[in-house]
Amino acid sequence: MSSTSSAELRKTETIPEWKREEVDELVEFVRQYDSVGVVNVAGIPSRQLQDMRRGLHGSAAVRMSRNTLMRRAVDEVDEGLEQLTDYVSGQVAFIGTNDNPFGLFKQLEASKTPAPIGAGEVAPNDVVIPEGDTGIDPGPFVGELQQVGANARIQEGSIKVLEDSTVLEAGEEVTQQLANVLSELGIEPKEVGLDLRAVYADGVLFEPDELAIDVDDYRADVEAAASAGFNLAVNAAVPTALSTPTLLAKAAGEAKSVGLFAAIEDADLMPDLVARADAQLRALAAAIDDEEALPEELRDLDEPGDEADADADETDEADADEDADAEEAEEADTDDEDDDEDDDDAGDAMGALFG
Repeated sequence: MSSTSSAELRKTETIPEWKREEVDELVEFVRQYDSVGVVNVAGIPSRQLQDMRRGLHGSAAVRMSRNTLMRRAVDEVDEGLEQLTDYVSGQVAFIGTNDNPFGLFKQLEASKTPAPIGAGEVAPNDVVIPEGDTGIDPGPFVGELQQVGANARIQEGSIKVLEDSTVLEAGEEVTQQLANVLSELGIEPKEVGLDLRAVYADGVLFEPDELAIDVDDYRADVEAAASAGFNLAVNAAVPTALSTPTLLAKAAGEAKSVGLFAAIEDADLMPDLVARADAQLRALAAAIDDEEALPEELRDLDEPGDEADADADETDEADADEDADAEEAEEADTDDEDDDEDDDDAGDAMGALFG
């Protein structure tokens, strides 16, 4: 135990000053961001890498260094960041952002650009030569297309690919001949960009497959969950900031239904009660075949429609004509008591109908 400690001490003592300074700068870099990740930068030309770093300016920063120093930096910080050491291999860099890991992943994927693939490289995806006119004049190139596996022919003075042709599957190595054909056709089958290997944020380590979510589907799931929660709160009568207005409206509607059913004489219910009574009166008058048995005011009345009967207990507004008839009936009972004998009989008949 003591020998190991001595060896580690000697190793620490022999670290050059510039390495110590570099580690200190790396430690400062990873500590200033909420999310810190490791990105693969292999195969990215320096000019494109610089363009990517400029494109990330203001939202994320990239810091490159030697792998040994990067591992030492996250080990010194600890706080869970040491989990990133397993991803520091090959040509990599730190990336830091105050955005959440999902936003970072989405931004990095969106910043990738198509690029040609060279001989000896491994195809990241299936390489497909699409159907269509290549725009190349008849010549030896049609044979090259056929040799790499494309269904190509000379037609109408041009070389054409007759159908989408998969000339290389993902994971296979690109030959020089295929690289030349793809270059001639302007096909760029790979994407160049910063590949996120892992990112650490809020005590959790995320890998790319955990961050590659469909935002629209995720939003739809959240909206469905919110809707279900709202319905549950309303049905269980749980008062919340969102459910309370609906609960109050529901309670008011139920109270009104009870009031109408019990025929409670309330100022807010009277229009509906009068409309219902008028509809019942009309229905009863329409059911009597002998017009002579009806007062004049109730003769030749139209039978109320099914819709009027169904809505009588629910609507908040009485039909304007029915209101006018009801008001005229009241005026006939109160203001025209001195009218002729027929009018008196009609008033008595309506009173009997209402009980």
